[in-house]
Amino acid sequence: MNGKKILFVSSELVPYLPENEVSLMSYETPRMVNSNGGQIRIFMPRYGNINERRHQLHEVIRLSGMNLVINDIDMPLIIKVASIPRERIQVYFIDNDEYFKRKATFTDAEGTLFPDNDQRAIFFAKGVVETVKKLNWSPDIIHVHGWMASLLPLYLKKYYADEPLFNASKIVTSVYGKSFEGELDSDMIKKVAFDGIAEESIAPLKTPTYNNLLKVAVDHSDAIILAAEDIPEDLQSHISNLEKPVLPYVTLQEFEEAYANFYNTEVLN
Repeated sequence: MNGKKILFVSSELVPYLPENEVSLMSYETPRMVNSNGGQIRIFMPRYGNINERRHQLHEVIRLSGMNLVINDIDMPLIIKVASIPRERIQVYFIDNDEYFKRKATFTDAEGTLFPDNDQRAIFFAKGVVETVKKLNWSPDIIHVHGWMASLLPLYLKKYYADEPLFNASKIVTSVYGKSFEGELDSDMIKKVAFDGIAEESIAPLKTPTYNNLLKVAVDHSDAIILAAEDIPEDLQSHISNLEKPVLPYVTLQEFEEAYANFYNTEVLN
């Protein structure tokens, strides 16, 4: 991985959120690349339940200030950063008071999905790309973790298809076990189509379940990592029908060599 640039985009990340499959691998994978001489950038949403004081988040004025249009509404983009000192890793946070100030991640106190989770996902995808453009940093690999980040492959391949910074970038999506029940907003497909993305390329979003969000993600990725043992059968079947490199599930103890080999032999070739 020496000298390779890898952009990690994740729904969740330890130590900022509790440990689960997504948040742990979203930390361990960039740590592995960083320790093997790769250059990394990490992005995640700045949820309101992240303790800004404890983790020493601060706003980056030169990167903040633009507006992103989400479903015909201008939404201000705020960028914050923090460091994980023991790994010398910097993390960028995509923030917006309307979408991320609430003191929770994906659901309310009763466990009900937030009604604007679809717009939050669109905002996050656009916010990451626009910030990387401002950084003028061209990644060799873009590695996506978690469903809140699942629209990034779609937006890179469709909405930002003519952006030269990402011309040579390869997109890898890690697929995890089902992380939410039910559906996002039924008009999600219309909100994505508002950005000029043809509905036939996002047909699964007519029913925006977890499985269908990940189907759209893998459809627009260059390679796929099965990051959990319990991937839903419907999603597993969809992936097996794609003619793309797939890394089968490996344990945390074995992942470093497996992921590095997959990056080098299957993704970058």
